[in-house]
Amino acid sequence: MQVEELSKFGIGKKDITKLKDEKISKLYPPQEDIIRKGLFKDKNLILSLPTASGKTLIATLSMLHNLSEKRNSKVVYIAPLVALAYEKYEYFKKFFDARKVAISVGDLDSSDHWLANYDVICVTTEKLDSLLRHNVEWVNRISLLIVDEIHLLNDKSRGPTLEILLVKLMKMVPNAQILGLSATISNAAELAKWLNSNLVISDFRPVKLYEGVSFASKIHFDEKDGYELDESEETENSIVRNTIGLNKQALIFTSTRRNAESLAERLSDTVRPMLKKGEHVQLETLSNDIENVLEYPTKQCEKLSECIKSGVAFHHAGLLGTQKRLIEENFRNGMIKTIVATPTLALGVNLPAFRVVIRDTKRYYPGVGAVHIPVLEYKQFIGRAGRPQYDTFGESILLAKTEDEARDLIQHFIYGEPENITSKLAAEPALRMHVLALIASDFCRSEDSLLKFFDRTFYAFHYGDTSAIDEKIIEILEPLISWKFVIKKGNELTATRIGKRVSELYIDPLTAHQFIDGLSRANKIKLNELNILQLLSNSIEMKPLLSVRSSEIVELQEMLVRNTSVFLQDVPEEYDLEFEDFTKSLKLTSMFLRWTDEATEDQILTKFKVAPGELRGRLELIDWLIYAFNEIALLEGHKDFLNQIRKLRVRLRYGIKEELTPLVRLKNVGRVRARKLYDAGLVSLDKLKKVPTDSLTRIVGLKVANDIKKQLGEKNEEIKDEKQITLNFNLDK
Repeated sequence: MQVEELSKFGIGKKDITKLKDEKISKLYPPQEDIIRKGLFKDKNLILSLPTASGKTLIATLSMLHNLSEKRNSKVVYIAPLVALAYEKYEYFKKFFDARKVAISVGDLDSSDHWLANYDVICVTTEKLDSLLRHNVEWVNRISLLIVDEIHLLNDKSRGPTLEILLVKLMKMVPNAQILGLSATISNAAELAKWLNSNLVISDFRPVKLYEGVSFASKIHFDEKDGYELDESEETENSIVRNTIGLNKQALIFTSTRRNAESLAERLSDTVRPMLKKGEHVQLETLSNDIENVLEYPTKQCEKLSECIKSGVAFHHAGLLGTQKRLIEENFRNGMIKTIVATPTLALGVNLPAFRVVIRDTKRYYPGVGAVHIPVLEYKQFIGRAGRPQYDTFGESILLAKTEDEARDLIQHFIYGEPENITSKLAAEPALRMHVLALIASDFCRSEDSLLKFFDRTFYAFHYGDTSAIDEKIIEILEPLISWKFVIKKGNELTATRIGKRVSELYIDPLTAHQFIDGLSRANKIKLNELNILQLLSNSIEMKPLLSVRSSEIVELQEMLVRNTSVFLQDVPEEYDLEFEDFTKSLKLTSMFLRWTDEATEDQILTKFKVAPGELRGRLELIDWLIYAFNEIALLEGHKDFLNQIRKLRVRLRYGIKEELTPLVRLKNVGRVRARKLYDAGLVSLDKLKKVPTDSLTRIVGLKVANDIKKQLGEKNEEIKDEKQITLNFNLDK
């Protein structure tokens, strides 16, 4: 089907021109099949297609149809990750320039009323679930719901929320069209049947993919000739040398961050001599940008910077967001030749390469040992191979040490079927959160309606017998009632004021109960930053906690002994199962205390082995939890604690001692500049007002100095030139 033929389905000339501008002139066969199966007839559809087979175009066409046919309607695009939500937001914002496109991914305790004014809304699963808990009105106007990576129903952390969310939406907006976008899965028909959807399955790829395996210094493919590798160097180095020799790029997947970093360093020696003239200079600039994302670079920043100079990068969750974006952008433009990544990249933004190498095909699980990664995950990896704009084919390569291992890998992965997706709803923490939310938002007002709701879930559809989960739901109700989050009268269930607030705060009810219990103890035990942080660190939301090394045990035991009487939780006995987590929470507490004592990211990395990206993630979590702790304290009448809690929240956000809190309120004055100002005697906003701009410039620079003066409401003339500025001033004048 030529793109012009879309006019028959109500797609306007202007939009067809936009598609042509994106080099889309003809639809792929599965895209035509999707149209035949009801895309423009408001039919629910599940698309089980390989990566790069054109699912985004289908989503765009369905949006155009819905928004043109249905007045005052809304399209919601659900992405599993913030990065993916932003990627789609940027694309749709550019495409739908005449319409309003919004993104909402943060603040899980906000109804974001402004979203009512937008036609296309990109959200994460958790954010949309949170919006439903806040009873947003515009949800009833959803005409199209696009669910990206719908196979993540299978994911233990994200799956339960997605499953509950879909059941809620099918009840709230039964006429909304559902478009589920999926990788290739074995039980796609079952998923489609659950959602009353038509199913489109295809193995079509616009770029042919050759799956191969490397062993004995050769890359082998069934369908085409392979490549001879240099026997004198490591296999990974030889494959990368071969890739760059073809003027192509490679993605290499490893199992751990440490493996990714060490392999990237090793590959640098291979790639550096193969760079083209002029690329060294550009990579030097990029290297400097990546190293100096933080004011004080960490050892990890320096290591990454050195790799970048050679055209190689490592990519994992320990990197900062800015560093990841720079790596991704410069891989797309061809400057970075090879990325060595952990599996998180497979679920991240669109980042294709000519060649994908899977070095680690096994993953270690405590108590189980090393086992093969899921075939579905392997398919996600290799889906990155082959770029429609640049390549006529792509290659994926598994690494084997022997011919026998190669045969095993071929049989298991290349010829293997992806696993069925199954519901992960039976996990108790997920059930506890969602049972309370269903009652608090009046979705379910009795035990019967609660059980009937779960009868509509994928869990019930897949297993048929719901007796096991029904039993768990009844068990979960007991603590919710005893914690006074839910009131039961006969068969009727209603949420209390505190129960509704806990649901809105998007925390586990068990965490909320621990907060309430801790606040009660704080009436007898003096509240301090240590016991607040330990209570928050030992919550379910913070798991997995930091692992404790043998060299840290003595220090943590001493910390435990010194503070046993001041904790807001009972200290478990050493033989209790909870003792290990309690000890881990002390390590996390110690890290947060060091952060508020103004330790640098590098000091945190050195002492706690927590990389900057992970540190930021932990700080976001603790910020959310301390906000919830504050809200619960307010609702429970502990007003005397609020000032202390809020002050600690500011200190955690900026990583500062208490004395800097007045200074960091100023825009563009973070922890480093605030410390410089304080050490120079500028300890308050009042003293900042008195200091001359030229003197202030010597401390924080011209731009920030002028900005500070503007924020303080001063009318003094901006300094345009930094020459002859002195640091001599008298604060008492």
